[in-house]
Amino acid sequence: MFTGIIEQVAEVKSISNVGKTDRAAAIAISISLQKSNMQDLKTGDSISINGVCLTALKISGNITFELIDETINKTCLGLLKVGDKVNVERSLRLSDRLEGHYLQGHVEGVGLIKKMIKSSTGTKLWIKIQNKKLMPSIVPKGSIAVDGVSLTIIDIDEKRMLFSMGLIPHTLGATTLGSKLLGDRVNIETDIVARYLARQLPRK
Repeated sequence: MFTGIIEQVAEVKSISNVGKTDRAAAIAISISLQKSNMQDLKTGDSISINGVCLTALKISGNITFELIDETINKTCLGLLKVGDKVNVERSLRLSDRLEGHYLQGHVEGVGLIKKMIKSSTGTKLWIKIQNKKLMPSIVPKGSIAVDGVSLTIIDIDEKRMLFSMGLIPHTLGATTLGSKLLGDRVNIETDIVARYLARQLPRK
């Protein structure tokens, strides 16, 4: 489990094909991490990379993860390039404060940044959902994770499958969302409570 409170932004150092093995992985990605809160990191730990729960497989100067086809097809991680920045969060400990909201790191779909309204107090971001099945779980003032960042939904446009969030300067500076451009794709995970409630409602 995660909270959507990003601990650091890391750089992608290498991307390589895994090749034909007995594993299902397709590509391997290595990123560099600051050592500040990662001293006890060990092989097998779960880490959220842009909202996707991945398993640490190799830890040296960098940390390496392997991505299976399902992850590549259902998230934006397959679009990463060497030099790109990613949001990083370690898994939640029972003693930690819950300052965002509960996340599983199970990305449900990809969104497209359609509009950015910048001001001196922050940025309002409009995202178009590509999977309409997610819309019932997106509610005004509800929580949502965008590239692993816990945010609060402001507006919803059901017909165009759009929703908006407000990003304060701290969020823009402490995550990769501050460097996003129109047309960029982002990973989306809806709130787990809203998801299960939507599942219980009669379907049209």
